[in-house]
Amino acid sequence: MKLLFKNKDEIHPQPKVPSLCYIKNIITNPNIIIGDYTYYDDIRSCGEDFENHVTHFYPHLGDRLIIGKFCSIAKGVEFIMNGANHPMNGISAFPFGIFIENQPTIPNNIVPHKGDTVIGNDVWIGQNVTIMPGVNVGDGCIVGANAVVAKDIPPYSIAVGNPAKVVKRRFGDNTIERLLKLKWWDMPIETIEENYELLQDKNIELFISKFER
Repeated sequence: MKLLFKNKDEIHPQPKVPSLCYIKNIITNPNIIIGDYTYYDDIRSCGEDFENHVTHFYPHLGDRLIIGKFCSIAKGVEFIMNGANHPMNGISAFPFGIFIENQPTIPNNIVPHKGDTVIGNDVWIGQNVTIMPGVNVGDGCIVGANAVVAKDIPPYSIAVGNPAKVVKRRFGDNTIERLLKLKWWDMPIETIEENYELLQDKNIELFISKFER
């Protein structure tokens, strides 16, 4: 069976699934960094409106959205960036600074800046998930539909709810450590194509033992 991974530079790599869009090929904002084969799936926009789902993204703040390879992102996902933060330590949470004439800004010492938002490799983000500023979602995670992710999620965890909480690890600690060393997503695409069935086999030891050095 032939896969379509050779089409990584296409916007819509699978003609029979037009809603599926390789995000890397439609991004215009240099502060959004997307890995190969990561897709957004939304039938309403054919996935091409992904940047509209990255909100409060103001250049002067300098934060970035970084998403790894082979991520699956369902429709309705929202990435809220640091520009959404308001001052919380004083009497008022109103963002007076953005109304300063000729220099709308809010100093970082007044409004928290939580850094880059980083999504690892092989992460599945379910429908209508909200990712808050500065969150780090580890490799191999699954985030359930409608979750609100406000804190980091360790690799190979399943997180659900509002606020999102880890309900289980996908594998044991030793297996996770081996998978993180293996980094299958960095293998040559030809190797991945030849072994994709092993990547989905419930006996995960078959793939790990084949490529582990």
